[in-house]
This record gives sequence, structure tokens and C-alpha cells, in this order.
Amino acid sequence: MKTLSYLLLISLVAFVLSSCSTAAPTATANAGQINDGKAAPPFELLDLQGNTHQLSEYTGQKVYVKFWASWCSICLAGMEELNTLAGKDTDFVVLTIVSPSSNAEKNSKSFAKWFKGVENTSNIKVLLDEDGPIFEQYGIIGYPTSVFIGSDGVLAKRQQGHVSNEQIIETFDSIQ
Repeated sequence: MKTLSYLLLISLVAFVLSSCSTAAPTATANAGQINDGKAAPPFELLDLQGNTHQLSEYTGQKVYVKFWASWCSICLAGMEELNTLAGKDTDFVVLTIVSPSSNAEKNSKSFAKWFKGVENTSNIKVLLDEDGPIFEQYGIIGYPTSVFIGSDGVLAKRQQGHVSNEQIIETFDSIQ
């Protein structure tokens, strides 16, 4: 019985570590992350207040999108930093997307209630991707994942793991 408990614990730790990554992607992992001029997949999603947001609303603007989950400790550790970035006057829009009822995420109602209690998030715009079709279109396989969309609507870069505000700004400085 003790051995079974030990194996279950190791399996759980391995799962969590593979789902939430803090390390910056290696050159090999990053090689396929730059898009070759294809437009970012469109989306139309509701925010926590019930307002509709379409990617097309941001035509002509750069857009930073952070895909995350409420159960991801790395995601949560970066929320205050992201809140600071979202409150700054930058040349890009900051959005976040979660996928209620998918990938072990809470349902929409539970997520909204939970998020109200999270401190330092007043500037963060959370969009709800019910059951995850947008996550699939963007090829999200781990949390957090950052997506950088140029003002031309091209998906310029996708990066897994925590990305600092400084790195986000530097990346957008190199994207049109």
C-alpha cells in the first residue's frame, strides 16, 4: 500500500511539472514557435462581465494573450506582474484566456466566483473559452503559454512558461 501511494505521488508530481513550466523554452523548442506569416486564429469570447470580445476588434494593434489555468501555480505566481503590465500604457493590448470545464479547469460560474477573490487582478481582462476550442486552435499544450500577435494580425510567436513583463515588451519591440 505504501508503494502504491508513493507511485501515485510521483505520478502526480510528474503531471504537475509537465503542465506548468517556469523554464524558458530552449532553442529547439522555440524553433517551431515563430509563425511564418499566417494570421492568428480568430476568436469571439465572453469576458467575466458577459461582454463579447473578438480578435478582429484589435485589428491594427499588437495583442498579447496569456493562456492560463486557475490550478497552475506558475500562472498564479505571475498574476500580479501581469496586472501591472495590463495597467500600463503600452503599444499592445493584454488579454488572458482560460478554458472553463476543460483541462481540469473550474466551470465558468465557479471560475468567476474564484477570480473575484484573487488579489492584484483589477487590470486583467479574462476571456472564457468554454470547453477549449480556442486553446486547440492556438495549439496550447501547457500553462502558461504566451501568444504574441502583430498589428498585422499575424501570430508572431508562441512561448510556453512564465514570460516576464520585460520579455513581453522586448518581444513586441521586435514585432510590427
